[in-house]
Amino acid sequence: MPNPRIGPYALTSPFVLAPMAGVTDRPFRSLCRRFGAGLTTSEMTTADTALWQTAKSRHRLDLDLDAEPVVVQIAGSEPRQLAIAAKACVDRGAQIIDINMGCPAKKVCRKLAGSALMKDERLVAEILDAVVAAVRVPVTLKTRTGWDRAHRNGPAIARIAENAGIQSLAIHGRTRACRYGGEAEYETIAQIKASVSIPVFANGDIDSPEKSLEVLRLTNADGLMIGRAAQGRPWIFQELAFGLGKNRVKPNLEKNFLRDMMLGHLSELHRFYGEQTGVRVARKHLTWYCDTLANAEEFRYRVVRVDSASEQLRLTRQYFDRPDGGIRLAA
Repeated sequence: MPNPRIGPYALTSPFVLAPMAGVTDRPFRSLCRRFGAGLTTSEMTTADTALWQTAKSRHRLDLDLDAEPVVVQIAGSEPRQLAIAAKACVDRGAQIIDINMGCPAKKVCRKLAGSALMKDERLVAEILDAVVAAVRVPVTLKTRTGWDRAHRNGPAIARIAENAGIQSLAIHGRTRACRYGGEAEYETIAQIKASVSIPVFANGDIDSPEKSLEVLRLTNADGLMIGRAAQGRPWIFQELAFGLGKNRVKPNLEKNFLRDMMLGHLSELHRFYGEQTGVRVARKHLTWYCDTLANAEEFRYRVVRVDSASEQLRLTRQYFDRPDGGIRLAA
């Protein structure tokens, strides 16, 4: 299986990190790339450039200019506004613009953005045409299989996208109505892949090498986009590459390696956001890490309640000093 290309960019792996609001900040993207993610994308950023001066938007637009290609995801519902935002992102260093039509969040869909756009195929075409015309870098699209189970119009949206000049698609195997409930379905992704000639990335419930092989077989996708399964488990990209035979090196999950990786991630969060916000953001990552760690219940209880960076780091070291600390082994 060759690694996919997006425009002029040959990816280093077919396994890429899904953009996730509140998760895929610069420190987490960097960590996932260390473990072999072939592409990482910024958190979803509003197309309303008037809001870019908020602290949240400034952090979301803190781009990885040392990691090629630099990908920024934008969301909105007004073609001209999205085109202006795309151009502004390119001026800041973005090398690929990704358009979000996959987010099912109510606050996004109420504004007819995210996956709500799938209801209006004419507006989809206007948005994609406007953004592609506004920039000289590849434009990609993330979407879902449809609005609801009775309206799986993902293949029609995919053809509109290809005709507009979109250079790759990422498809979450659920409709907007499904949000994240139930199991992802891959039949529609396979139909989309068969209907277009641009690269297609399958997304949804891919959490193991075995599942990745199954999804590749069911969809014939060019690559896989990993979202929630990477939370607290950024080494999943190395696991998937090893399972596909793309990498001969298994992830190093020895206690000291995990300790140093977590301490490094926490320190980078504290530096990136400042101590107060960094400690708060780190709590959710610590909670996800604890899902992979053995005998971590007491550690989890204590570490998410402290208010200082030094205490988060101290408690993490203390946990790994225990003889029963470390990765949870499969039963």
